[in-house]
Amino acid sequence: MGSMVALVVVVLVVITITRLVRIVPQGWEWTVETFGKYTTTLSPGLHFLIPIYHAVGRKMNMMEQVLDVPSQDVITKDNAVVRVDGVVFYQVLDAAKAAYEVANLERAALALIMTNIRTVLGSMDLDESLSQRDAINAKLLNVVDEATHPWGVKVNRIEIKDISPPRDLVDAMARQMKAEREKRANILDAEGFRQAAILKAEGEKQSAILSAEGKKEAAFREAEARERLAEAEAKATTMVSQAIVNGNVNALNYFVANNYVDALKEMAKSPNQKTLLLPMEATGILGSLAGIAELARDAVSQQAAARAQPPRPVG
Repeated sequence: MGSMVALVVVVLVVITITRLVRIVPQGWEWTVETFGKYTTTLSPGLHFLIPIYHAVGRKMNMMEQVLDVPSQDVITKDNAVVRVDGVVFYQVLDAAKAAYEVANLERAALALIMTNIRTVLGSMDLDESLSQRDAINAKLLNVVDEATHPWGVKVNRIEIKDISPPRDLVDAMARQMKAEREKRANILDAEGFRQAAILKAEGEKQSAILSAEGKKEAAFREAEARERLAEAEAKATTMVSQAIVNGNVNALNYFVANNYVDALKEMAKSPNQKTLLLPMEATGILGSLAGIAELARDAVSQQAAARAQPPRPVG
């Protein structure tokens, strides 16, 4: 009987010491309750509690934790059904609030996140939900972090892992993408043909301008040559006229023979002319061309005599 009492005393002493001395591990915080009411929070380390009077309430993990968001069907703004899942990184900052402000922290946070995923994606088109994942994460983080702040929780990151449209919708999007690429290719081809046509027209324009300028220059040159020829003919006619006035018969013969030769040239240019018959007088008229040299010598002699005369004295 005495041994039984001693054993009971030893057990009570062990239980008392166990309840008196508490060691909180690193990364955890424990709440302390006095007769069921929260009084304080134990940080990591060694602590002493009064048995029966003090009791450990909740043991809260203060390290950053990961919470998987299960996949769910979400209807977008344009009535497309997509399947969405994600992951959440959160950390308890206030152990007392996380323990007593919400009954089940993980379940409450998960329900809040899933609800806001439906809200955010429901306000976006399918194309926006597929291409603006960073914007979706930022909106979710802002809303959920603000909602969980009264619980003493800090939501650090929310990441949408996968957004999966239905198979038929994926096939339709692939066909749309292919059609869009073909459209861009056709536009590029048309733009290339247009640019080529513009360059060709520009080249033809420059060619026409250069051709017109060439013709203009040629016409100007021809007109200048005709002008000089006319001046030479006028000068020759003047010389012949002066020679005739001075009684030089060779000048008259030259004038007649020159016109006669021009008439024969026009007759020879006829496309239907095969044979050209000259009258007997043509040889005589052509012989009169011998007077050209004599006429030229007379003109040169007159010019030399004019230069040799001394200038007359004035007054």
